[in-house]
Amino acid sequence: MDPRPIPGEDWDLAPDFLTVNHGSYGAVPRSVAAAQAAWRRRVEAQPSRFMVAELPGALRNAAARLAGFIGADAEGLGFVANATEGCNAVLRGLDLAPGDAILLLSHGYGAVRKAAGFVAARAGARVEEVALPFPRPDEAGVLAALDAALDGPGGPRVRLAVLDHITSPSGLVLPVAAMAALCRARGVAVLVDGAHAPGQVPLDVGAIGADWYTGNAHKWLFAPRGCGFLWTAPARRAATHPVVISHGLGAGYAAEFDWTGTRDPSPFLAIGAALAAHARLGGPALMARNRALAAGAGALLAARLGTEAGALPAMQGAMGVVRLPVDGSAADALALRRRLLALGTDAPVMAVGGALWLRLSAQAYNGATDYARLGDLVARVIQSETHRAPPVC
Repeated sequence: MDPRPIPGEDWDLAPDFLTVNHGSYGAVPRSVAAAQAAWRRRVEAQPSRFMVAELPGALRNAAARLAGFIGADAEGLGFVANATEGCNAVLRGLDLAPGDAILLLSHGYGAVRKAAGFVAARAGARVEEVALPFPRPDEAGVLAALDAALDGPGGPRVRLAVLDHITSPSGLVLPVAAMAALCRARGVAVLVDGAHAPGQVPLDVGAIGADWYTGNAHKWLFAPRGCGFLWTAPARRAATHPVVISHGLGAGYAAEFDWTGTRDPSPFLAIGAALAAHARLGGPALMARNRALAAGAGALLAARLGTEAGALPAMQGAMGVVRLPVDGSAADALALRRRLLALGTDAPVMAVGGALWLRLSAQAYNGATDYARLGDLVARVIQSETHRAPPVC
């Protein structure tokens, strides 16, 4: 692996800021930003004509290009602003009864957890949790944990399992196809939250066996922010609707998602430029390179801090987590993240199982020296936290 940044794209990233957190909001190459600006100019040249005559075909063309990349059919792919919106569309459409359950993973995304709790509470249903083994779980351990939850006392009442393809707090790449098979065997519908997956790991949505798959193109696939998608299996499309019901209701799945009211369509229409940028940077080779860089970065920081990485190689993508040599709560994690931000970097700090974990990302603009610099900054913060701690009596 070449430890240097990959040439081929220009970025507007501030040179004096250490960017090692691609996972939260992504970063848009200048070529993609230019393509988005060009689409906006086309809209503004004559908004009514564009929205009525050009947008429907342009959206379906963009959906077809994205569907081809993720291994899905375009007829079942609708654009949403982000994966959280996609999860909400599925959750809000559930027909739950009192005593029913929604199954989430213990490392599930916080916003989706809140949405599931909101939906469950309104129906008198409940949310149950799969306690993922951590750190360094293997596939067998993950499947055993899911199996136990499905066979537990509330298992027969589980109506939907929300499975994270790549967990946000811990960066684990989960075996979602095998997990979906376990759920299908018990008649449990499956929603895969793939917020971090497109562009980070090879993806074949059709082969996973999920009822729904939602993801972001604005993280690892370089699209402008506000470009996400929800793919729905054919048998579920008639009953799946966008969060906003508009003129497309009754006209079919694609029509409903393509028009939910007036919005800026340029993030979706720039998907072709984003796919081209990803390909120029190597496509599959870029994903493999980023994975190797993240693994090396995690090992470097773990050695520097005298701790451990959170994932085995088989379950790691272009993100990784490293345990910090201090424990704490979610509030402590946020305080540490803010201190790192003040020092010129943004590496999320997560509270998992009472320990604090630093999450790092690897992208084309990163090189090995970035993580040596990150180690210096983290060591400074940890040292200052240790000095501020009260003495043990």
